[in-house]
Amino acid sequence: MSRPGRIRPAQVRGPRTTRLTIESSATRLVAVYWRRQESGMAGLSSRSAVAIHALAMLAHRRGGSLTSAEIADSLESNPVLVRRILGRLRDAHLVRSTEGRGGGWSLARTPRDITLYDAYAAVEGEQVFSRHPHPPSGACVVGRSIGHLLDVEFRNAERALEERLGRTTIAALLQQILASDDEAKDR
Repeated sequence: MSRPGRIRPAQVRGPRTTRLTIESSATRLVAVYWRRQESGMAGLSSRSAVAIHALAMLAHRRGGSLTSAEIADSLESNPVLVRRILGRLRDAHLVRSTEGRGGGWSLARTPRDITLYDAYAAVEGEQVFSRHPHPPSGACVVGRSIGHLLDVEFRNAERALEERLGRTTIAALLQQILASDDEAKDR
């Protein structure tokens, strides 16, 4: 992907002490966008990836439990973030927690009974696709019709996402992970 050209400055009117240029604000937004693009973070939040990672680790444990700190170590993440995600998975009846010494998190169902879509649905609160926040102009030929048409397209895309993620179970994913690891060791 090539980066866009320089954004021309324009000033936002306001109190002298809080004047910002559109250039500086837009430049920061573009920089964030490009960092997200280059790091593969655009679009969906990372909650799904964290949830699936945690479920795969728990499946690999085969009935044993893991602490949120152990899962966070694998993710190189914060245990508090991991606990939040695990809490959502618990609310969806995908994992359970045991308190106290020797406690931790474990799967509430077998890995072959949990799909990637189950994890996605448990942790992603908002729709993947949404319209812009303000209704378009009814005086515009595009504005009058685009909302309904986008709703149909977005619903179809979300159904395709649900269907695709619903085809892969945590058990199948873990099999792929272990096979990939074996291949890497053989190199």
